[in-house]
Amino acid sequence: MGRLGEDHVICQGCGVTVQSENKSLPGYVPSSALNNDMVVCQRCFRLKHYNEIQDVPYTDSDFLKMISQISETKGLIVKIVDIFDFSGSFIDSLHRLTGSDNPIILVGNKLDLLPKSTNLNRLKHWMKKTAADLGLTIQDVFLVSAKTGQGYDQVKEGIEQYRKGQDVYVVGSTNVGKSTFINYLINDSTGTKDAITTSYFPGTTLGFIEIPIDEHASLYDTPGVINRGQITHYLTDQDIKKITPNKEIKPRVYQLNQEQTLYIAGLARFDFIKGERQAFVCYFANQLDIHRTKLENAENLYLDHLGDMLSPPTGKGKEQYPALQEKTFKVNGEKTDIVFPGLGWITLSGSLATITVSTPNDVPVSKRNAII
Repeated sequence: MGRLGEDHVICQGCGVTVQSENKSLPGYVPSSALNNDMVVCQRCFRLKHYNEIQDVPYTDSDFLKMISQISETKGLIVKIVDIFDFSGSFIDSLHRLTGSDNPIILVGNKLDLLPKSTNLNRLKHWMKKTAADLGLTIQDVFLVSAKTGQGYDQVKEGIEQYRKGQDVYVVGSTNVGKSTFINYLINDSTGTKDAITTSYFPGTTLGFIEIPIDEHASLYDTPGVINRGQITHYLTDQDIKKITPNKEIKPRVYQLNQEQTLYIAGLARFDFIKGERQAFVCYFANQLDIHRTKLENAENLYLDHLGDMLSPPTGKGKEQYPALQEKTFKVNGEKTDIVFPGLGWITLSGSLATITVSTPNDVPVSKRNAII
């Protein structure tokens, strides 16, 4: 197999093959712009300059097929995950998509969002063990902030060490900061700023974007794999911005008695059913409101105030947001996180507790040992 994309002119922003025939299809570029040094499709241009997102006629399986091309090559796989949303951004089927013989390093992005008290060595150990439990053998784990550049020297050294002169494929689910990660590498190496289109919105990268590393190998940005278990897929673009952390998370502590409820905006519900009074530490975007109420009042509060006091979801998002489904957990003596994919988590101190969590049916809330 040859270099991905070598037979076509591709958009330098999203990787799609460009065309000048149909404005409504991906890759449209006016014919007058085809001879530019850097060809950027109309969709990327409007996203970058006007923050407008244009829908594309690709399905989830189309993106998976694009990624599966990697299994026919030899190279290093750099798997990006969102530290703040590990379970929601982890791709379970990665070995099947990228080939069982290609080595993988795991890069946890958005380090800048975690509280400074986080034990980073403990976090890296937990990430490697969790990946192994999910069937993925990892060569190494790195922690970075694509926003601030923290950790980049170490990950660059790791890429050189593990690629052994071969190509590098950067993969990840949508909205983990994959293209921002690559832009930082490009900017640091060549001085070219924001070469690849980035945004809050899923499906920004539509094909393989090739960046030469040396005479014999390239680094490829790949389309984001869409994980329908993330809560973002039920939200409008405006509401996605509201739930996306943009600075260090400030933990919020609630001392709850049994039969009290926390609403994470209008997106999820947390009921403390049984247990002694204890602290619940919430790790969500600072701008996301959390409301406390009595369990007996919780249902009426949701019915009366979804979309206003309990928001997001707002506007059309409220109309399309699915009904909440319950799941019950028991905590028996260990400090525990209850994780909401795409949102954040709530840490329990380890005291005996029974809780019920409500989210849309396809958003798989989970329990794990506390990472902070």
